[in-house]
Amino acid sequence: MIRFLIHVVINLATAAIGLLLAGWIVPGVVLQPSGFLVAVVVFALAQGVLGPFVFNMARQYAAPILGGIGLVTTLIALTIASWFDGGLTISGFMAWVGATLLVWIVTALGGWILAWLFITRRSEKKSKTAQ
Repeated sequence: MIRFLIHVVINLATAAIGLLLAGWIVPGVVLQPSGFLVAVVVFALAQGVLGPFVFNMARQYAAPILGGIGLVTTLIALTIASWFDGGLTISGFMAWVGATLLVWIVTALGGWILAWLFITRRSEKKSKTAQ
């Protein structure tokens, strides 16, 4: 249960950082402070739910795109998050491309790094103290 909660916090944190960076760096991406939390929660939830679904669909119907699952999931999650008024607005083709790439990189790398810091290192410390 603790591990699940840590993963939820990591997903929310990396989504928040990714969306903030996209809003700051990518022209055409606008984050409204009033809807920021909604955008983060919707994005993280959509990405978490859609990831396995998109992976299974790609594995079944389009195996060559398996490597791009994270990008596809990020694009779909950004689309869903942008449907909610007052949070995230993305306008222009290059803004969609830039936001997708940036948020995907941040969530992927951030997820790996934070999971290593909080889960793997914690497990290593527990095993050392148990000896």
